[in-house]
Amino acid sequence: MQGQPTNLPLGGVRVLDFSIMLAGPYCARLLADVGAEVIKIEPPEGEEMRLRAPLREGHSAYFGQLNAGKQSIALDLKSPEAIKLLHRMVGSTDVLVENFRPGVMERLGLGYETLHQINPRLIYCSISGYGQTGPQSQRPAYAMIVHAESGFDRALMRYAGDRDRPAGGAVFVADILGGVFGFSAIQTAMVQRARTGMGQHVDVVLMDCMLNLLVYELQEAQFSAPVARPTYGPVRAKDGDVLIAPVSARNFAALRDLTGLPELASDPRFTSVEARGANWSAMMQVVEKWTSKRTVDECMAALDRAGIPSARFRDPAQTLDDPNLAGRGVFAPVVDAAGEFRGVNAPWRMSDAPIAIGRDIPSIGEHRNEILARVLGMSASEVWQAAAAGAFGKAGSAS
Repeated sequence: MQGQPTNLPLGGVRVLDFSIMLAGPYCARLLADVGAEVIKIEPPEGEEMRLRAPLREGHSAYFGQLNAGKQSIALDLKSPEAIKLLHRMVGSTDVLVENFRPGVMERLGLGYETLHQINPRLIYCSISGYGQTGPQSQRPAYAMIVHAESGFDRALMRYAGDRDRPAGGAVFVADILGGVFGFSAIQTAMVQRARTGMGQHVDVVLMDCMLNLLVYELQEAQFSAPVARPTYGPVRAKDGDVLIAPVSARNFAALRDLTGLPELASDPRFTSVEARGANWSAMMQVVEKWTSKRTVDECMAALDRAGIPSARFRDPAQTLDDPNLAGRGVFAPVVDAAGEFRGVNAPWRMSDAPIAIGRDIPSIGEHRNEILARVLGMSASEVWQAAAAGAFGKAGSAS
């Protein structure tokens, strides 16, 4: 794309992003972060996430975080003319991302087999709750559904120790994992295409993403009864809570010496790594005798000096003001019609590529005429004819 640095890893790669909500848009945004030209295909009224809070003057920062750096074209996918345009665009497309329920893209005339015939090099990434095949494939599955069914929620309940039912939640772990695994699988397929010249269908499954997160728990479930494990929770200080994680023998020795608590040296529950793991909560109750007499700042300063892994509990708003994160360039300004706010960069850096979230968030269909001219070579009159044929919906025009 014009004006981009020339050393971006995916510079020159074109992506059609049909995805909605979170997992697919995040996957496609990561592709944009590393230089791909990502064209977001939206309905004429715009993707539903544009209306999700937090809103500023009617513009969603949630949507912006997931779609910065993309271009937008609004098409009515029920229109045969729109499908014709997309078939033409697929001819010069490298990657397609979608996260509809399995079968939806096929019914629109945009399924993998159809598009593979048009462009055999196309890498077609589908992200769904339960996969493209099998008896559960048609079930609706948002992140929280697969959190529950994967065992993740009950694992958290067990580690909480004081609950007999899973807690509610609103952090969509499965969606972010799906986006990240989709991003990495697409890169792998691109390497294979470089060797074979052929694209393929990538099937990313949110349930499987969550199962990959349960590294210990699924092995424990096969081979042993559940055993007590360290559960890293809050330890009370005078004005808040801290988290302390003396995982290694060296960490524990440093904590014992720092606090001077005799129980840490004499109590048999704490004299080995295995014993401490089985009695972690009891050990932290002892440590609380030391922390409760000090402020969070005092605890953190002493723990840091002693080299003991620890943290203060913060609200998300507090992380935005962390000078260490700002100094590492974790946040970057992004802009929509309501103004500027901070987006979060991808969680890696590269020594020879300027990786960053795109600055601009597209408005609905903002790049339509430019995309059709650049990708398909369409003239203004041809765009007008497509509009008249209903490609852009009832509100579509050639302006």
